[in-house]
Amino acid sequence: MSPGAAPWILLRGLTREARHWGDFPQRLGEAFPGTPVICLDLPGNGKLNGMRSPHSVEAMADYCHAEVAQLGSVAPCRVLAMSLGAMVAVAWAQRHPDDVAAAVLIGTSLRPFSPFHRRLRPANYPRLLRLFGAKASDREIETAILELTTRLQQDPAAVIEQWLHWRRQNPVSRRNALLQLLAAARYRAPRRPPLERMLLLAGAGDALVDPCCSQALATCWDLPLAVHPVAGHDLPLDDGIWVLGEIARWLAGSAGTVPAGDDCGVTGAQHYRNDGT
Repeated sequence: MSPGAAPWILLRGLTREARHWGDFPQRLGEAFPGTPVICLDLPGNGKLNGMRSPHSVEAMADYCHAEVAQLGSVAPCRVLAMSLGAMVAVAWAQRHPDDVAAAVLIGTSLRPFSPFHRRLRPANYPRLLRLFGAKASDREIETAILELTTRLQQDPAAVIEQWLHWRRQNPVSRRNALLQLLAAARYRAPRRPPLERMLLLAGAGDALVDPCCSQALATCWDLPLAVHPVAGHDLPLDDGIWVLGEIARWLAGSAGTVPAGDDCGVTGAQHYRNDGT
């Protein structure tokens, strides 16, 4: 590790594993030479699929704390996390403040800042209930996840085949999937931001989580927010180059905050800076 180079720790979301980042970790490392990039699986997912998923986001955060401690001199680190992983990042920074120097939260939705119907769009409830049922096939599950989380895939069939291969290698049990979903639903974030250095990213085309959730959090915590004009929930998969560009802009100090607004109105490209542009 280069002296003073805070590593990036990457955390995925519900039932996802390190490999679901695709080539994004490599691109992140190339964008910030000399900075280690470490992808952690949450218990119950990926290489840890034999473990029981914790009942709470806080317990997941404690697991990350223990993992980083085992890795040696990597703290404080920078965390890049999406969806459930973003919740874990917030809890991690709150419970173990010496671990986390900065965080990039992608497609997050947190109580008490957003109501449940925005944190998980109601149009998805019937489909999600079917997917968690015993009759849904692996292909149906992976196809639904891709359709719910992405908007810009040029070859979705190839992505689904790759995801099916990983699912067969490291299957996530329905019990663990439900435990993760319940943990996310129960988690309540602190009223105040646990970190000073945080960036929020969202996709205006997110079919799973209303991007208004990111705007609400940006307003309440006075954080910079960038919104991709068309991408979906999985921003690194839909447009990883855009994500890297926004991170570089933020680290350079040119990101700003979103103005308050009850109706949200996130419908296109929005990048608010301190000069109001």
